[in-house]
Amino acid sequence: MAVGTKTLAPSELDTFEDQRLVEELRKAKEELFNLRFQSATGQLESHGRIRAVKRDIARLYTVIRERELGIRATPAPAEVATKAKKSKAKKADAADAAASKEEAE
Repeated sequence: MAVGTKTLAPSELDTFEDQRLVEELRKAKEELFNLRFQSATGQLESHGRIRAVKRDIARLYTVIRERELGIRATPAPAEVATKAKKSKAKKADAADAAASKEEAE
């Protein structure tokens, strides 16, 4: 891979959530725009960078589409969110149990 694309390896992209993929795609498109602008004005020093950014964009689109089709699995939600849901569920169950006791009396 070219310089600067080490963080967008396919194995790394598997760990990203959908929102982060969209954000990375936006950043890559913005960088490509800036590189093309530099190229047009004669200020671009590394032409290989354009190719690398184009490949990053293609890689991001591929991962997003594979997730839409169910080919690639989405990352599991964070453990903190799971624990929070469980504690809320326990509180809701406790509240339901208390309400049913009051109705029974």
